Amino acid sequence: MIEIRPCRDDADERVSLEIYNAVWPAAAITMAEVESFKKMMRDYGDHLAVVGGGAVGAAAVAISPTQPGVGLAFVTVLAERRGQGAGTMLYAAASRWLAERGIEELDAPVPEDDERSLAWARRRGFREVERDSRLVLDLPAIEPPSLDPPPGVEIVAWAGRPELARGIYQVACEAYPDIPQDRHRTMEPFEDWVEHDLDRPDIPPTATFVALAGDEVIGYAILNVTGARPRDADHAMTGVKRRWRGRGVAGALKRAQIAWAKEQGFERLQTQNEIRNEPIRRLNERLGYRVVPGRVIVRGPIARS
Repeated sequence: MIEIRPCRDDADERVSLEIYNAVWPAAAITMAEVESFKKMMRDYGDHLAVVGGGAVGAAAVAISPTQPGVGLAFVTVLAERRGQGAGTMLYAAASRWLAERGIEELDAPVPEDDERSLAWARRRGFREVERDSRLVLDLPAIEPPSLDPPPGVEIVAWAGRPELARGIYQVACEAYPDIPQDRHRTMEPFEDWVEHDLDRPDIPPTATFVALAGDEVIGYAILNVTGARPRDADHAMTGVKRRWRGRGVAGALKRAQIAWAKEQGFERLQTQNEIRNEPIRRLNERLGYRVVPGRVIVRGPIARS
């Protein structure tokens, strides 16, 4: 018998995270990142699928302030326990949680090379809305790059420069609408955005780089780090103001991140690029990143009782 129940305490939430990390090892995180994510969301819930006293699956579900009409669901079942109904029951539990909050659609990630899970989603009315290839850079195999910013542009770390936050936000407001998967994103007010997207425990200020033309912030790039993968760093966001694009600003920001990561002893940089975001994909491939299977975001209806 499969029992579905909400996580009751911190120990249950740690079990849920262990299952998520087992299913998504390349995106593994710690409880610190979970707590940060929860603070970003309007609402958050977590459920376990338990068989004989042991958890076999989990479903974290949330409502984002930047996309309040569609829920987020991370349904994960251990590989050896699939095909026994746990995924269907977790999907139903996540659906009930969302229905109670007036949400009737949800987005969920599926590994790009997991055709069985993609077929499971399609049978339930889900469709692909985003495909993010993962690109990986093997840092020990390369030499530290020169920044080579375009003339008149300076690349600086955000560390010790809190006054640049407003300019970074202005770049984000201009950049997000031009990213295919984020064009309908609702930008949060400045203070909320800084707390949720910039000033977080998994974002070292020394690894957030800013492009300046004089006193104007014209671009920025953020890296995430996590204790769950101490040798990895993840690209989170690279944005450049429209009138400065095509001049090499994004490339200089990326090279600054690569140089920082090598200096800090990281072994791998990775990023996820939506397949429609051709400019950043081409830039990453020129810098030596190799494409590996990533994830597909599927959107579909909540389950009906």
